[in-house]
Amino acid sequence: MKWEVLGTEYLFRRPWLTARRDHVRLPNGVENPEYYVLEYPDWVNIIARTEDGRFVFVRQYRHALGETRYELVAGVIDPGDASPLEAAKRELYEETGYGGGEWQAFATFSPNASAMNNTSHTFLATGVRKVSEQHLEPTEDITVHLFTADEVLNMLREGEIRQALMAAPLWRYFAENKE
Repeated sequence: MKWEVLGTEYLFRRPWLTARRDHVRLPNGVENPEYYVLEYPDWVNIIARTEDGRFVFVRQYRHALGETRYELVAGVIDPGDASPLEAAKRELYEETGYGGGEWQAFATFSPNASAMNNTSHTFLATGVRKVSEQHLEPTEDITVHLFTADEVLNMLREGEIRQALMAAPLWRYFAENKE
C-alpha cells in the first residue's frame, strides 16, 4: 500500500541532484516527518561489444570512493535526449568515440528504491566500431579499454567491477550468453 504524503520540503535543487524531505503516513497510521528522497535524472549504461566481440569499457576516477575503476559507459539522460536509447548512443559516442552497431534495450534497474526516485536503463550494443575521437566534457578524465569476455567475467568474479548498476546487467548478460 502507498504511503500518504502529508508534506514535502525541498532542501536543495541542483541539475544533477535534488533532495527533499517528506512527511509521510504509513498504512498502519504511523507518521514519519523526516523521510528523505534524492531525486536524480534517469541514467543509462551500455554493454557495448565491438565487431570482433570485445567489450568497450572506460576507466575513470570515482571521487566518492576515492578509486579509479573500469566501468561500462554510462551517463545521465539529458532533457534534450529524445529517449533513453538516444542518450545511450550519445554517451557511447562522447565517452569513447564508438558508434554504429545493433542496439537493444537490455534491462532497467532502480538504483536505490528506498531513497532515490530514478531508474537506470541498460542497453546492449553489438558490432560497434570506432567512428571518432572522444568528446569529453572538461570535468571528464576517461580512458577507453577493450576486454575479452573472459577478462570481463574475471573482473566480475574478482570484484573489480564494483558499481552495482554495471555489475548487475553484466552478470545477467553472462548468465544469458554462455561463451
